[in-house]
Amino acid sequence: GKGGFGSMSQKIFMPSSFEFKAAVNGDTPAGEGLSENDSGVELTNDNSPLTAAEPPSPFSPKQNGDAASPQGNTCTVGSRKRSRKRSEEEGSTWDLYSEEKSAAPSQLGLRQRPQPRTIFQAGLTTHAHTKPRRQSRKQEHSMLLVPETPCLELMEQDSKDSAQSSSTSSSTETQPEYNDNKGFGIGELVWGKIKGFSWWPGIVVTWRATGKRQASHGMRWLQWFGDGKFSEVSADKLDSITAFPKFFSQASYTKLASYRRAIFQALEMASTRAEKTFPPCESDSPEDQVKPMLDWANGGFLPKGEEGLKPVHSADHQVFDVSLPEYFPSSKRPRVSFCKNKAAPEESYSREQMVNEVLKNKRSVEEFCLSCGKMRAATFHPLFEGGLCQTCKDVYLEMSYMYDDDGYQSYCTICCGGREVLLCGNVNCCRCFCVDCLDILVNPGASNNARYLDPWRCYMCQPPLQYGILKRRHDWNIKLQEFFANDNGQEFEKPKIYPAVPAEQRRPIRVLSLFDGIATGYLVLRDLGFKVDLYVASEVCEDSISVGVVRHEGKIEYVHDVRNITKKNIQEWGPFDLVIGGSPCNDLSIVNPARKGLYEGTGRLFFEFYRLLSEAKPKEGEDRPFFWMFENVVAMGVNDKRDISRFLECNPVMIDAIEVSAAHRARYFWGNLPGMNRPLCASGMDKLELQDCLEHGRVAKFGKVRTITTRSNSIKQGKDQHFPVLMNGKEDILWCTELERIFGFPVHYTDVSNMGRGARQKLLGRSWSVPVIRHLFAPLKDYFACE
Repeated sequence: GKGGFGSMSQKIFMPSSFEFKAAVNGDTPAGEGLSENDSGVELTNDNSPLTAAEPPSPFSPKQNGDAASPQGNTCTVGSRKRSRKRSEEEGSTWDLYSEEKSAAPSQLGLRQRPQPRTIFQAGLTTHAHTKPRRQSRKQEHSMLLVPETPCLELMEQDSKDSAQSSSTSSSTETQPEYNDNKGFGIGELVWGKIKGFSWWPGIVVTWRATGKRQASHGMRWLQWFGDGKFSEVSADKLDSITAFPKFFSQASYTKLASYRRAIFQALEMASTRAEKTFPPCESDSPEDQVKPMLDWANGGFLPKGEEGLKPVHSADHQVFDVSLPEYFPSSKRPRVSFCKNKAAPEESYSREQMVNEVLKNKRSVEEFCLSCGKMRAATFHPLFEGGLCQTCKDVYLEMSYMYDDDGYQSYCTICCGGREVLLCGNVNCCRCFCVDCLDILVNPGASNNARYLDPWRCYMCQPPLQYGILKRRHDWNIKLQEFFANDNGQEFEKPKIYPAVPAEQRRPIRVLSLFDGIATGYLVLRDLGFKVDLYVASEVCEDSISVGVVRHEGKIEYVHDVRNITKKNIQEWGPFDLVIGGSPCNDLSIVNPARKGLYEGTGRLFFEFYRLLSEAKPKEGEDRPFFWMFENVVAMGVNDKRDISRFLECNPVMIDAIEVSAAHRARYFWGNLPGMNRPLCASGMDKLELQDCLEHGRVAKFGKVRTITTRSNSIKQGKDQHFPVLMNGKEDILWCTELERIFGFPVHYTDVSNMGRGARQKLLGRSWSVPVIRHLFAPLKDYFACE
């Protein structure tokens, strides 16, 4: 995976009163430049049987409170809030404004349903009129409370999304919002179509719910089921949800988990409106449980039909009848099937039981899942003493390396979920902990006490003592590597071990590099002193090719599109000793709400790597060392990861460049390189601190930086989105030469063909970290000739 994908964040100062603020980034085609570190979540119904076998992409943990009608244009003070959005490539900022609810602020407790997903910044005292430290960037006056959702920006070419917030002064106009006589009013369930995407179920919403401008004439604002994103769509590209047999795609339903979630959410809402109940099913299969709903939809939603699906409108409102709790599950909604009804959520009860068993009955915490409290843990928790059940393990594998636009983790360090989280005050720490974990695992008042500490340091930064039942592992950094390395969804034969070649028999290495990028592989091989006999690179980006051609003086043989390489080509160019590559992560990274998975879109390019790797492997009877390596993002779906492992017949290792560089960059590496599992150790040439990467006269504000992606504002750090460098007393961005040092490249490596800063950062944001590749390639010196 060699891309970057954005995110949006909101923050809240609690607990006195609320002002909602959001920052989102602007337009880019969906799927362009994705990276796992930037957060965003896929909306899912925790009650959906279709998600039972896979990690819930928690819409719920990111969901914010209920809707309220506008009541004027004044606002009391507030707190900062961030809603989790995936934003797009080039960031611009817009704001959602809040208005004081008719109820007193004190009534908006943390436990009120629907429970809001909030983020606390420690050190704030409760004053009725505390001014937020960061004002809204575009407006500071008229404010509206809007239904907040993790509305993920879907960028399409024929819809008219805008990242700009026009004036949202409150008014009491009573005229309908959509009055162009094209139908499809607020609250209606529809099928929608935008360029580049199949027909998808959604709900028509008011523009106020989007935090953007009013829709253009003939357009409608839609919120899509399955991921919660908003898009402005032409009314001509809408059809009623009752046209289910016409637009429902069985192929997408079979292949795409996000489509299954969307269909389930749409049908669940439809059945609620139509007061349709389904008989209990005998099977535990999710497909069998959903089948009655699909049959009902394909049969025309009888007996009420279209009439039964209309939204309920009260006489005293105009646009805010579409409140979120009706359409989406409240936070941490208990997972139930159609067959069984449970009176209360199990999670908090079982975790409290776990705490009681550990503290009073002296049971070992390793027997329990630290995330949900279930007994018979499937594996260990990588950071804290305790275990994880299989479901929570899958969630942890997917979510633990997702980061928000402020550089902090998207989800709780302990459970990879949580409605409300506290951000660590250590400037070099990017972890957050949810209120539930603190109040249950540490003590009931832990989260409340933490809010008044400034700075509050998380349990990864505090001394390694025991806090309640929470105790950091002394060897957590080793356990973390082991956790990802030993995710043996399948067991495979150990790769063939080639004996080292005597020095006098070693010959120059021959390499096939697929999705080559900016020739990181060739650069590292030459830095390590390898004699390179042939380096064939497949790359389609002209800027990347320019860097390779100029910096390596034409010694790389470019062959362009990987899909055009044939078996005959491999035979003509070969034999190869090393095959490397990292296919695009656009449709694999879970930060992309429109991702298509491994079998569609750019995800399918993995199979080109697999095909050419199979062709390049030594044939029966050829006894020569042969090595390969495949790289991709950590934040991919567990099923995609295991499918890749099944084809490549090995499990990946997870390596984070933070150990050998000044920036986070976690990646999976599959392969048979010798010693891939050995600890990552920094060398004397590695620049481990940001200050080491800066030009003279510039001062680093942070020791390390978060993952740098293709997005220009991914270099901003911390809760307040500061630039990481001070120069002449002012904040400054990272210069291109400094970015190159962070990645381990020579200074001016990407300075070719008059590329600007943005283009150079895009190349770097898609590249590998040089010291990590050096770590992986170094053992090959025992097999191939060196200078």
